[in-house]
Amino acid sequence: MLQAKDLIKRYDKTLAVSSISFSVKKGEIFGLLGPNGAGKSTTINIITGLIRKDGGKVTIDGLDLDRELTQCKHKLGIVPQDLAIYNDLTAEQNVRFFGSLYGLRGKQLEESARETLKLVGLYDHRRQRAKTFSGGMKRRLNIACGLVHKPQLLILDEPTVGIDPQSRNHILESILELNRQGMTVLYTTHYMEEAQQLCQRIAIMDSGQIVAQGSLAQLKALVQEHWYITMSLQGTVPLEKLRLVSGVEQIDIRENSYRFTLKDKKNQLRDLLDLLIHDQVEITDMAISEPDLEDIFLTLTGKRLRD
Repeated sequence: MLQAKDLIKRYDKTLAVSSISFSVKKGEIFGLLGPNGAGKSTTINIITGLIRKDGGKVTIDGLDLDRELTQCKHKLGIVPQDLAIYNDLTAEQNVRFFGSLYGLRGKQLEESARETLKLVGLYDHRRQRAKTFSGGMKRRLNIACGLVHKPQLLILDEPTVGIDPQSRNHILESILELNRQGMTVLYTTHYMEEAQQLCQRIAIMDSGQIVAQGSLAQLKALVQEHWYITMSLQGTVPLEKLRLVSGVEQIDIRENSYRFTLKDKKNQLRDLLDLLIHDQVEITDMAISEPDLEDIFLTLTGKRLRD
């Protein structure tokens, strides 16, 4: 459905997107994952024709974006990170307006608007002005406006930023339902748990580059020589000494929780415990776990996903 090859975008001397390539298959949810500033939104703006790329090629359902821009845009549904709705219009008026931009008229527009508002859970609020909506409801209306013309490829750029858990869950369920109906989805986020829940394949971006891509199982295979230990520690933790233990690659600290990334050393855990006991640090909890996307990103880049 989508092929992006060797995309490049510069802003003055800054290389925002550095020769990245990926493809999205028909009928899948593909995740573009990375921290803020990684280049996700710039990549989306290139694919949707909103900004000019400095190099590379994009095809959508076999159509060349540069040569057949209008035809490509009709295949796309775009839900931008910044809300693109009119606050003084009702929910129904917003959806009908955006549907009309894609050539929907009369009964077809009416039926599509009704179906879309039901899907995002706003049909009962269809006659309310958007300015009266909560942040989560506005996000759902934003999605409805991108869906009304029944696109083949739905592009969602950080659609759950700054909303309540109930609205987030509703949005995620709506995306899964659309995918079950056959829609292809390109989903950008910096929330690892959303990508794990939704996406069949994932590309991880950092500093304008794709550092890894594949299914979750394939991404885990990239760090198969590593193992991950989480400890809850009380007392003065000798961080500098812990970092010097052979095989300790990363220590990620979240309040009193310490996440250790260790590489292929049999005695690492014993060495860590010996050091902590020697320094009279109390271990209140400890667990060894499979890597998640946060671990994979941290291992590959040395940074937390939400830095």
